[in-house]
Amino acid sequence: MFALLRKYKSVLLFILTFLGSYLGFLLLYQGYLKWGGSKRYFPDYITHMVARQSELLIQGFGYDGRVTPSRVEAAMNLEINGVQLARIIEGCNAISIILLFVSFLIAFWGGRKPTLLFMFAGAVLIYCMNIFRIAILTIGMYNYPSYANLLHGTVFPAIIYGTVFLLWLWWVSRFQKSTTHA
Repeated sequence: MFALLRKYKSVLLFILTFLGSYLGFLLLYQGYLKWGGSKRYFPDYITHMVARQSELLIQGFGYDGRVTPSRVEAAMNLEINGVQLARIIEGCNAISIILLFVSFLIAFWGGRKPTLLFMFAGAVLIYCMNIFRIAILTIGMYNYPSYANLLHGTVFPAIIYGTVFLLWLWWVSRFQKSTTHA
């Protein structure tokens, strides 16, 4: 048993660091959602900003996009030309995906400066991709309502998770090169 633990020490350390980081970040985020709320920004500040920025991007594409707070749930309703097409809930703000991304980088540490810079750049990219995803998804649902389930359930999750996966692959390949050539 101890021989196996020694043999796979680096793998186990990676998994424990990843899971510990992710769970720690999730607890902090849940605390923010529970106690860090603002009456000015519904349902929470980050989700509110994602909804507003998605609205602006939809308008930038030439559609009459509008976001309004839901009266029945903690969500922002997103509509185009008066047709409500989507609701932006806390799970749509990409924070849990960003936390997953950051936790992987912590577990696959590549030095303070490069890791922190990549974390920041990756988090910004994921955040922006998410806003673009919401806007395009909503426009797609407006123009092609029969494909709404495919777009929301398959295509757009694949894009956002695919982006995270490609960033991870890029980081691992870059990290491997920097450690083997150092």
